[in-house]
Amino acid sequence: MVNKKFWAAVFTLTGTTIGAGILGLPYVFAKSGFLVGVFWLFIIGAVIIFTNLTLGEITLRTRGKHQLTGYAEKYLGIWGKRLMFFAVAFGIYSALLAYLIGEGESLAQLIPGNTPPFVFAIFFWIIMTLLLKRGLKGLKRVETYGVIIIITIILGLFIKSIPLINPTNLTTFYPTNFAVPFGVVLFALLGFTSIPELRKEIKGQEKLLKKAIILGTLIPIALYIIFSLVFIGILGNKITEVATLSFGPLMTLLGIFTMLTSYFVLSYSIHATYTYDIKTKKSTRFILTSILPLALYILATQLEFIKFTFILGIGGVISGGITGILILLIARKAKKSTRNKKDPEIKIPINIPIIIILSLIFIAGIIIEFVH
Repeated sequence: MVNKKFWAAVFTLTGTTIGAGILGLPYVFAKSGFLVGVFWLFIIGAVIIFTNLTLGEITLRTRGKHQLTGYAEKYLGIWGKRLMFFAVAFGIYSALLAYLIGEGESLAQLIPGNTPPFVFAIFFWIIMTLLLKRGLKGLKRVETYGVIIIITIILGLFIKSIPLINPTNLTTFYPTNFAVPFGVVLFALLGFTSIPELRKEIKGQEKLLKKAIILGTLIPIALYIIFSLVFIGILGNKITEVATLSFGPLMTLLGIFTMLTSYFVLSYSIHATYTYDIKTKKSTRFILTSILPLALYILATQLEFIKFTFILGIGGVISGGITGILILLIARKAKKSTRNKKDPEIKIPINIPIIIILSLIFIAGIIIEFVH
């Protein structure tokens, strides 16, 4: 029997994770070498799974409705709230900006005519703004069908493309670009903001949350490997920044769906942050959740240096790095608190050495992204 709550949680995390990041992976993997990209996927993927599970435990230990900013305030105080809000907002707005850029370019290529990407980006923004009004019900529907479509297209692409793959393209290695994929890979694996929503979706079956988080993170990693293998195996290093634009209409359609699902979840998440943690007025929430991303997109169209993978890399290391470190600190505090649930369904070991090691990885990512 299909467990609807479990799979809704899995697909929410998968759909949040698979967004614009997947479209930038083949480009940066081609610069460093496919195997180098896979190496970073495994290393950063392990760190993200651990951090996601740690956040899952935090949500189970803490009473009340919170987003990441709320958890930071509860356990770290006002400085934690402010820093977490900055990290979350920076990451979400970076992602929403990247999605608007990617959707505009993808729709412009998919639909015949000379309509500029800007017009299609505005159209996409309108649709997402209307969907956001449906709340959590809309979230479940968008994620479930969106992720199923994404998985089907990627697996179909892989099967169809096997005879066209040149193994030589997959073994090319560029040592000087070894660290290039770090920021985009980290961005592509970020799904922190959806974990509090998973806790709501799986209510009553909390014992399945751990499995949902692990599976919801592993599915994107597997799909990223397959996706990048096909593009690099066929095209080598002749890949555009938005990878799907290098292929035909089917791949462009895939790009549209990946960005659609993540745009919705992230919009919902930042809306919930303003609702539960910042406690803003309804009109203010609309401006900050819907109008601000559009304003950033309009500004970005005037600044030629703001490119797709640039946004992914910077957004990934700054938001992911700061958020990851704060989650680890929150988890340690939550375990010591006597006011919380004493026996959560997820228990992840956390101590000072673990926090230091993982924090150094996140910090290294920020440094690497700015240096290269």
